[in-house]
This record gives sequence, C-alpha cells and structure tokens, in this order.
Amino acid sequence: MKEHPIILFDGVCNLCNGAVQFVIERDKNQRFRFASLQSKTGQEYQQKAGLSLDRIDTILLVENGKIYQKSTAALRIARHLNALWSIMYIFIIVPVFIRDGIYDFIAKNRYRWFGKQDSCWMPTPDLKSLFLD
Repeated sequence: MKEHPIILFDGVCNLCNGAVQFVIERDKNQRFRFASLQSKTGQEYQQKAGLSLDRIDTILLVENGKIYQKSTAALRIARHLNALWSIMYIFIIVPVFIRDGIYDFIAKNRYRWFGKQDSCWMPTPDLKSLFLD
C-alpha cells in the first residue's frame, strides 16, 4: 500500500491554515494527510529534515520518503490537486533561489498580513481522519 504524502504546516498561521483548507477542498481523493509543525509528528519530521524546532516558517511535504520544503513543497502539492491547480507545477523550472526568495518574503510577513491564532486550528470531526497527531 502506498503511503499518503504528509503536509506539515504552521498551525497558528491564518495563511497556512487557509492553504490547508484550500488543499483539502481540491484533494478529492484525500491523497494528503496533515499535521502542524507544532505537533509531535511535525517536530519529528523537522528533526529528520535537520530543521530547528523553533523555525516554523516553512511548509514541509513528506512524499515517497523524501522531505521537501518551501516553494518546492508547495509546487509538488499543487501538482496533485485537481485540473488547473496542477498546472502551477510548471513553475518548478524557475530557479529555486528565486522561488524560495519569494516564499521567504511571504513567510516573513505572513503573521502581519494574515494574522495569527492563539492555538493550532482544529479540524472538523469529518476531517479529523486526515490529520496526524
């Protein structure tokens, strides 16, 4: 049985939570599983990726035993969404330093622009099976 790709995200970031909800709505086959970077699962994968547990300014995608981050993770996620969103993967040809530069600029300003929650977003009971602890 093939493992589900896991999306790890900042659980208190409004932009990140909105992105997760966006993916859920467009992932009709429920391919992805999710965990916040603040969760036990999130912290385990951050350690595997050699990232500081204090840094929660990136999205991580765990797919086929590999861990992707920042713009590469976002584009690989988009590749698996329905129809038009999968076309976004074409931007993988843009050099990573440019893609990640834009990603880092948005990540640095995400709380100021989109706000922050006091605690991690909790999925509804019907979505709970998609989330890891």
